[in-house]
Amino acid sequence: MIKYIKKSRYPIFRYFMLGIWTLIAGFPIFWIVATSFKPAHQWTSWPVVYVSQEPTLENYREVWGIGEKTVKEATQIYDKAKDARPESVSMNKAWKAFGNSLLIALISTSLTVAFGTIIAYGVSRFQILSEVRMFQLLMLRMIPPIVVAAPLTLYYTTLNLMDSVTGLVLIYFITTLPYAVWMTKSFIDEVPREIEQAAELLGATRWRTIVEVVFPLVRSGVVATFMFILILTWSEYLMSFILSKVDVVTLPVQLSKYEGSTEGRMYGTQSALAVGITFPLMLIGIFIRKHLVRGFTFGMVKR
Repeated sequence: MIKYIKKSRYPIFRYFMLGIWTLIAGFPIFWIVATSFKPAHQWTSWPVVYVSQEPTLENYREVWGIGEKTVKEATQIYDKAKDARPESVSMNKAWKAFGNSLLIALISTSLTVAFGTIIAYGVSRFQILSEVRMFQLLMLRMIPPIVVAAPLTLYYTTLNLMDSVTGLVLIYFITTLPYAVWMTKSFIDEVPREIEQAAELLGATRWRTIVEVVFPLVRSGVVATFMFILILTWSEYLMSFILSKVDVVTLPVQLSKYEGSTEGRMYGTQSALAVGITFPLMLIGIFIRKHLVRGFTFGMVKR
């Protein structure tokens, strides 16, 4: 009887804890979305307004140009009055930051996954790196970025890489490569060597075996690795803030600028920009969710 009671209470406790976790994790997202639709007088009103009864798109209009203005008009404003108030040109800056983030994240992530997959295959099949070396490779990612900020700024200034797409792509490639190698290697380890040997007996070259045999089997794992690293590079703030000035500003850096506005903290426009940063990743995740599920569960069943 006691054993039955314990078993019946366990699911209740589990769902209770999951419910609490969902509230803790989901409330900030709800608050950002709700604030993005609030008019200015409700951003810090008391009592707190959780869902506005007079929702507005003014925040999105100011940041992304939804409504009256166009990107062309905002560009003209930006060209004619670069010393104007930050909010008068915020739409142009937001789209420019979006383009910078998209370009930098896609290039650096693609390079990282491509090189990481090749290195991971070499480690898995030919042991080009020992376990100690693999651990040392991962330790490179554990170094706090602020520790190398000063020397990195000096090197980038000397090499003329400050405030450039190439500079940010290079640092993101170096810092995320250990993750790509470690994650992809775990997927390749699960592919039986006998499959590759059979392909080679049929006359396939090493590269053809990798491209046509191994890669399709670990494709979901590579997609999961790609998404994980894309999220890291898309949301990275510190290095982008240090290594960029004016020309190459990413979305996280642009988001932080609303905190120091001359007219106070612009919570509504900041929330509208935050929604724009988060939405693309959520959309991509929805479209490739089957690959993510298979990728993150690959190798759970031992052969």
